[in-house]
Amino acid sequence: MIEIGSHPQRLPVASSAKPTVYVVDDDAAVLGSLRFLLETDGFAVRTFRNATALLNAAGAPGADCYVIDYKMPDINGIDLAGRLRKSDSDTPVILITGYPDENISTRAAAAGVKDVVLKPLLDENLVKRIRRAIQDRRGK
Repeated sequence: MIEIGSHPQRLPVASSAKPTVYVVDDDAAVLGSLRFLLETDGFAVRTFRNATALLNAAGAPGADCYVIDYKMPDINGIDLAGRLRKSDSDTPVILITGYPDENISTRAAAAGVKDVVLKPLLDENLVKRIRRAIQDRRGK
């Protein structure tokens, strides 16, 4: 609420036109940092502490992009991307990892992952890739 003169008024609520990014990482600090980064850049963000939590929320309104950590205790990010492809084939997936190797990139591409971004480089580089992935999906 804001005050105009002495009368409080509600500002109209913006529509949910913001692109929605689902972030999956088992590290709470990474989730918090990514939420802050992405919300600051104008995205709506939903976070999940593991792959199972995301899969259990599959009936929720859809994501415009998934950002998924590679190394998680329940299901790794590449396997999760493969599962998502089966039910949500056109939503881009970006894999984040602190374990760079050529094998991960090759396996990620085979699972339909749009991009692989190395930790700790999760700043404007990630934001640009998310925006590009969403634009590509929308055909812009």
